[in-house]
Amino acid sequence: MPKSSDSDHKKTTVSAPERREELLAIAAQVFAAQGYNATTVRKIADAAGMLAGSLYYHFDSKESMLDEILSGFLDELWARYDAVLGAGLGPRETLEALVTESFREIDRHLDAVAIYQKESKHLGTQPHFAYLVESQQKFEKAWLGTLERGVAAKVFRPDLDVRLTYRFVRDTVWVAASWYRPGGRHSPEEIARQYLSMVLEGIALHDS
Repeated sequence: MPKSSDSDHKKTTVSAPERREELLAIAAQVFAAQGYNATTVRKIADAAGMLAGSLYYHFDSKESMLDEILSGFLDELWARYDAVLGAGLGPRETLEALVTESFREIDRHLDAVAIYQKESKHLGTQPHFAYLVESQQKFEKAWLGTLERGVAAKVFRPDLDVRLTYRFVRDTVWVAASWYRPGGRHSPEEIARQYLSMVLEGIALHDS
């Protein structure tokens, strides 16, 4: 009787959806470390301890794996952002919640965030990944709108350049993916609190 392969054994002990999620997590690690163009299906299969042919049982291409990784991350991010934006919070509270949810997503999807930061610019030119451009536009609108609302409500300084502030906050938050490690000394919520303390001291309107 022929021996079963490692991938066959996995299929009998782990459900197909669970195995699929495991493989996506492994693929995300490889994409984040080596880049999309340099990553081959064989490299992902090697990292997963299976034959390249067995990987095609779950996915038809590396592009489809990347698509699931990025769309899954963005779907979850927007579910949380939309909940914040629809909660009827004031502009300062909205900004605080958006920053906090951003750090939580970095914690949950560190590799996907790294891939997005490295690859989204050129991937967005491909029809299959057009949603990356749409998400970026929606992201900018949400953050700029919150800052503009804060200025209008006299919660943030009247001389605030909202576009410059948006870029500053966006970059200082999301660049954390380059150094953040899940399970480290500080929780996502604690890091968000520290960031917000520094940012809001500079943009919050203080009573004279």
